[in-house]
Formats: sequence, C-alpha cells, structure tokens
Amino acid sequence: MMAAKTRALICGVSGQDGAYLAKFLVGKGYEVFGTSRDAELSSFANLRQLGVLDRVHRRSMSLMDFRSVLTVLSEVQPSEIYNLAGQSSVGLSFEQPVETMESICMGTLNLLEAVRFLGKGIKLYNASSSECFGDTGDHPADEQTPFKPRSPYAVAKSAAHWTVANYRDAYGLFACNGILFNHESPLRPPRFVTRKIVRAACAIKLGQEQSLRLGNLGICRDWGSAEEYVDAMWRMLQFDRAEDFVIATGQTSSLQEFVKAAFDAVDLDWSRHVEFDNALTRPSETSFSAGNAAKASDALGWQAKSQMRDVVRMMVDQELASMSIG
Repeated sequence: MMAAKTRALICGVSGQDGAYLAKFLVGKGYEVFGTSRDAELSSFANLRQLGVLDRVHRRSMSLMDFRSVLTVLSEVQPSEIYNLAGQSSVGLSFEQPVETMESICMGTLNLLEAVRFLGKGIKLYNASSSECFGDTGDHPADEQTPFKPRSPYAVAKSAAHWTVANYRDAYGLFACNGILFNHESPLRPPRFVTRKIVRAACAIKLGQEQSLRLGNLGICRDWGSAEEYVDAMWRMLQFDRAEDFVIATGQTSSLQEFVKAAFDAVDLDWSRHVEFDNALTRPSETSFSAGNAAKASDALGWQAKSQMRDVVRMMVDQELASMSIG
C-alpha cells in the first residue's frame, strides 16, 4: 500500500503567493487543494501559467462564511492550511477599509475557529505582513519589533496576527504568522505599483506608451522574490513548534531605485519618462521598511537568494516575453 499524500489547503490559491505555493507543494508530493470565493467562475490564470492547474483540486469557499469554511475543511481534511486570502492591496484598503478588515481579520478568525472546532491537529500558516510595523526606522524589524500600522490593510493584518497568536496560546493550536516583507514576481496584478512600473517600462521600450505617472518615489522597501518566500511558509509548518517569523532579504531600496532598475533593464533613462502625480500619494504612508530575517535563517535554514534587482530583471524579462507574444 502506498502512503497517503500529505494534504494541504491553500486559501487564496488564485493569487500570486497561492499559485507559487501550490507549485511548490505539488513538487513536494503534496495533494493540494485550493480555494477561491467562486471556483466555478475563477480563471485560476496564475495556476495555469505555472503549469499546475490540473494538479490542484479547486473548491469554492468564503472565509467570511463560517459554515462554508467548516464544510470545506471537513471535506478536505487537510494536515496543513495556508491562509493567503483576503484583500491584498494597501492602496485599495483606503478606499475599502470595511471590506479589508472583514476579509482579513474576520476571515482569519473563522478559519481559526473551524480548526479549533474540528480538533484534528491541523497546522495553520497565516500571512501576516511587514506593513504591520509601519516605519521601521534605523533598525530592521524583527519578531520583537512593535507594530505601528499606517493603513487599513496594516491594521487588519495586525488584528489577524494577534488573533492567530491568541489562539496558539489559548488553545494550543499549531498556528503561526509569516511576517513577509514585500515580495514580487511576474504574477503580481497590474494594480500593484511594482508591476505597473515594469509594464510601463516595457511598453515604453516597445513604443506602446510614452510616460509613467507615479506618486512618492522616496518610499523605501525590502523587496524579495515571491517564489522564494513560499518556501519559508512551508518551512514554518515543518518546524517543531509554532512560532512567528520575519521573512525578508535584509536589503532596502527606494521606489526610485526600483524604477531605475526596471528602466535600466530595457536600456532607458527613467527620468525622461516618469512624472510625479500627487493624486497617487496615500493619506498615510510607510516611508521606510527594512526586515531582519535572522531568526528564519537560524531556525528554518531559510535565506533570500534574490535581491531587488534580480526580481526586477525576472519581471521585465517575463513582461517583454508576454508583450511580444501578444
């Protein structure tokens, strides 16, 4: 008799991280299940692009509906759950604060309650966020750095983070938070500024556009590779105890440096094509964000291999290839 495969459930499998994680887990020999709000209508384009659409069992599930969550968990019987669902845009959270709070915080609470109710020793990974820290200042944030959220998205992520920690302490659940700093890939939706920059640089290079309008170019972020960061998620659930981990490259760059890297990759001078637009600035903004992933390195054996320029080059190459095919 062959041993049964380990079952994993990815909530939010249609997104960037969900798709890369699905591919990673399939490669590990997992039986992978993935959810979206309506699996009948979702295109799962990212899974198709990564070549794993037929290897993922898709289910409809709304994290806002406890019965829906409980039904899917009871049917799938996963050993591991990865909660990557919920509203994922910081900018959009200022326009949709209620939906952001409900989809992230209440969705996480429903998932934790279902895991507790079933009582089957399910391990849970929750996608926390570096946005919870706000401005990190001169010292890169680690697991002990206080949260000072500066957006509705960050407030929601902070609430979900502490809800996970509370359920871990109060009920003994194997539940952990991955505090991931910014991580990008060719699968980023165009509404994210990183993909917007890459698309514009490629379109300008091909003569399809003339300029790019952006907000504050002075903000600084620690940008890494989404494909590498899902490995860290998995390692957290293989650790001998449930703990929270910061995942970052340790290198911080300004948005202007990101823009320059994208335009350099297509042999263009960014300053000749980028225009400032005050309408694109946010009501409140995290100016400087830096992460210290020493704990993940020591405990999980995980370290970032790609830095910002590596990620930008990968995104540009894929964008140019897609535009050429189109």
